[in-house]
Amino acid sequence: MKYAKLSLAALLALGVSAFADVNNIKVSGDAKLFYATQDGDNNQIGIRPATGDLFSKNNSAGQAALDLAVEADLADSAKGKVAITALNTLGLENNLVSNVWEGGLGNQWWVSEAWLAKSIANTTIKVGRQAIDTPLAFSETWSIAQNTFDAAVVLNSDVPNTTLVAAWIGRGNNASGVLGRTGAGTYTNIVRNAANGADPFVTFGTNGAYAVGAINNSIENVTLQAWYYDVQQIARAYWLEADVKNAVPNFIFGAQYANLNPDNEITPDESSAWALKVGYDFKDAVPGLKACVSYSSTDDDGVVNIANTAGTQSKLYTEAWWNYGYVSAPATDAYNITVKYDMKDVAEFGAYYTSTDQDKAKNVTMPYDMTEFTLTATKSYGSLNTTLAYIYTDADNQNVDANGNADSYNTVQVYLTYNF
Repeated sequence: MKYAKLSLAALLALGVSAFADVNNIKVSGDAKLFYATQDGDNNQIGIRPATGDLFSKNNSAGQAALDLAVEADLADSAKGKVAITALNTLGLENNLVSNVWEGGLGNQWWVSEAWLAKSIANTTIKVGRQAIDTPLAFSETWSIAQNTFDAAVVLNSDVPNTTLVAAWIGRGNNASGVLGRTGAGTYTNIVRNAANGADPFVTFGTNGAYAVGAINNSIENVTLQAWYYDVQQIARAYWLEADVKNAVPNFIFGAQYANLNPDNEITPDESSAWALKVGYDFKDAVPGLKACVSYSSTDDDGVVNIANTAGTQSKLYTEAWWNYGYVSAPATDAYNITVKYDMKDVAEFGAYYTSTDQDKAKNVTMPYDMTEFTLTATKSYGSLNTTLAYIYTDADNQNVDANGNADSYNTVQVYLTYNF
């Protein structure tokens, strides 16, 4: 791994430096090794049938990834970045696992970022393959490789205390136009057929998407966001959010509202959701301890999830730690309790509880409720970040036996990331 890292870094740096007026070349990235295992008899890790045993080969997934990027200052004060992502099983499938997090068992790599950025006065234009982070179209980072987009993004700060955003998203590396999990909780493939030489990037939606947004900080301790999306020939959507931090000492508050209107005469009903949160930092009494409680509700007439239009994860405050697709589903009430404790010189611990209640409403033929409880411990050793996670899941449509009865199950995950 070390030899491959150095060789790729040298190759990328050499390629960039061949152009004139290239300065401040920076090589960065990370190497990852992820492992997951569970005791449920379903396809949470792509295996069916499963053995039902934790740490058994058939019920486990493992994979290594290398992200390598070269960023540089170019002529006329422009900036550029090229990044690649490479996946490898390291032979784990021979004795420890039967599945991977992304792609197949072979070696795979693709260009995950390739962009140019130029600032003129208070306006920055960024064009090319890039990660995007907006409420209803964003790069998901839960897996070993994130999705990125071929896009053009314009940022402007001429309005005091306000950032204006305009974006055109043309393509992304997602499965059939939707990255993420095919049904809540299952792994999917964002690499598509890259191992066979095919381009893993496909058209976003049908004909791409437009997005415009404004982020305002005019009110002290308050951040306001407003976004509008037009996913061509699929849907139009908007997202409103207000977050308050320390207006009341140690407290945070938040409110969200979203609406998604499908461009479909057969199912014309709109989907909407609202969410509230309140959090408290116990730093005066217990340094390092924070807690947050949130609640969300989606309307009964909804057709689609209020979630990433390039995936299944949602930006709603109540989103689960691991089982996505439930909180954002139509006719669903959900709440989340999150507690974090940073124990100095030991580790950062997290406890996350999410519960959803879905009604049998107009566009819900089979309501699915879900309860998830996750415990995490994160510790850094220099450039090495480590996370151990335990997940308890009890969902109506997971771990189902031959009689259609669902049972709870356990998942253990290990994340190792070395940053360089």
